[in-house]
Amino acid sequence: MTFTLDTHWVWDFWFADDGETFHLFYLHAPRSLGDQHLRHRNARIGHAVSDDLVSWTDLGVVLEPGGPGEFDESATWTGSVIQAPDGTWRMFYTGTRFLSPETATNVEMIGVASSADLHTWVKHPGPITRADPHHYETLGHADWPEEAWRDPWVFADPAGAGWHMLVTARATGPHGRDSGVIGHATSADLVDWTVQPPLSEPGAGFVHLEVPQVVTIDGRTVLLFSADSPALAGTRAGATGGVWALEIESPTGPFDLARSTLLTTDALYAGRAVQNRSGAWVLLAFENTSTDGEFVGSLSDPIPVGWDGGGGPLILLGGATLIEVGER
Repeated sequence: MTFTLDTHWVWDFWFADDGETFHLFYLHAPRSLGDQHLRHRNARIGHAVSDDLVSWTDLGVVLEPGGPGEFDESATWTGSVIQAPDGTWRMFYTGTRFLSPETATNVEMIGVASSADLHTWVKHPGPITRADPHHYETLGHADWPEEAWRDPWVFADPAGAGWHMLVTARATGPHGRDSGVIGHATSADLVDWTVQPPLSEPGAGFVHLEVPQVVTIDGRTVLLFSADSPALAGTRAGATGGVWALEIESPTGPFDLARSTLLTTDALYAGRAVQNRSGAWVLLAFENTSTDGEFVGSLSDPIPVGWDGGGGPLILLGGATLIEVGER
């Protein structure tokens, strides 16, 4: 059954798996706000658990915004969870600070919280990283109304040399709307982070590349990200957006975004791949827009994914098609 809340919209989410239970962390905001666009200013991080990725038990809020003047004073946005070498869990999350109630202008930074059990979380002083103007757009240096530095995806270096963080960011330079890149930061200890140059080039047709994730499915590594139709630029402008997939040689880049293929239409968004208890890979995403254009705000059931035959791209399996998924 779809994960949904009667009184709240649900959208971006991420998982942790302790080997017995799947832990879902999700953004939500009250439907009583009326205007779904206000959810971004009122987002909190919730927690739910499941044995099978289908039936969920909601456990309520685990992370809320900070106080006045904090980097996350407006809202807590998307992140990822990993287990540190000492056995504790770390949640890297986006904190945002809106500068005015009348405009969309905001500054995004990344913080971290820790937990011994995935249930109770304690924030560390933050932020731990933010956009570096040497490589990335910052507020006031471009026409874009936000300082984009969000949706951290953290993973161990494949060679054992520390940790990597992929980030939704925008590059400096003359590309205008077409400046979306995969930002990058590195750490030796999950505490101190150094911002690195982006792992992709601007001008690939994306205003932004949201909720990046790298996974290896059947021996082939793929970058997943989301960019809906309004977030397509350059030669992609006017096309259909949604959840995208790109087979990559290395999870640490570089990423040739020109080869990205559409996995689902933007009726589904912020897709995450996860391996179920039988070992099969599935995609979950939040249900974005209904056929009448209204925001839905709930999570999909798992959709099987795998590689198309003959070395083709990642696709939906089990008879699902882009059109069928998009019409749900």
